[in-house]
Amino acid sequence: MIKSFTLTALFVTIAGIAAAHAPVSPAASGAPTASATQKSTSDRAPEFKRVMTIILENTNYEAALKQPFLSSLATRGAVLTRFGAEAHPSQPNYIALVSGSTHGVDSDANVNLDVKHIGDLLETKGRQWKVYAEDYPGNCFLGARSQGYVRKHLPFLSFKDVQTKPERCARIVNADQLSRDIQSGNLPDYSLYIPNLDNDGHDTGVNYADRWLSKRFGPLLNNAAFTKGLLLIVTFDETDLDEQTPPSNHILTVLIGDSVQPGSKSDRLYDHYSLLRLVEDRFDLGHLTANDAGAAPIAGIWK
Repeated sequence: MIKSFTLTALFVTIAGIAAAHAPVSPAASGAPTASATQKSTSDRAPEFKRVMTIILENTNYEAALKQPFLSSLATRGAVLTRFGAEAHPSQPNYIALVSGSTHGVDSDANVNLDVKHIGDLLETKGRQWKVYAEDYPGNCFLGARSQGYVRKHLPFLSFKDVQTKPERCARIVNADQLSRDIQSGNLPDYSLYIPNLDNDGHDTGVNYADRWLSKRFGPLLNNAAFTKGLLLIVTFDETDLDEQTPPSNHILTVLIGDSVQPGSKSDRLYDHYSLLRLVEDRFDLGHLTANDAGAAPIAGIWK
């Protein structure tokens, strides 16, 4: 009887020692599992300091992603694979991007809107915004077109509180100013870059736009004075209706910057309101409408 008890005690002791030295699973220890770690990393808030959005024209997602430079940006940055525009034709999408609604605009005709926009929110927080527009003649030009510039692609000039205030109109400049702002270290917190009708692909096609983008922004992406702390967004206004069967509005949107995980993708549903919300959330601006307040936050691509 004593021998049996001794053997039992010995086995219990050995088992206890083995259990104490056995590896503990992450789940049992309360530590995050690999999948939980990945989720917490990918869904963390972005940390960019400035944001610039380049808007190209009238191209389907698949056609845009086939272009050499756009494809290289997708590898270098992140792709939002299920990104849709709000409307046809062009102008409502531009207005939605910066004001949270199309505000009933359904054409490319000049409009004058008495509504709030992202510029209002930025200024309330003491932040700077600017638009770099190719072929823009300056002096708060409100005409429909000048050379390759068209007003329908510059949404801030559709807002009365910009049109009527010279100091706000002065935030809209010819795109040549970009190089000087980079050199002087005066890039704003928020900016749009509006190519002319050739360079955005409207009058020339996405192949031309891709070559222009490579020539204009390829060198800048290797310039730390431009890229440090910057989130660069390349998106499109809408798809080309003539190339769609059935019609859709699936467009390419790529994000590049030191806050982005290279080669990442997000397959959540996004639109231009999501880009607006991204800026609002990052700079703690609040929201403009129910559209941007309710837009899906861009996640799954951040370092």
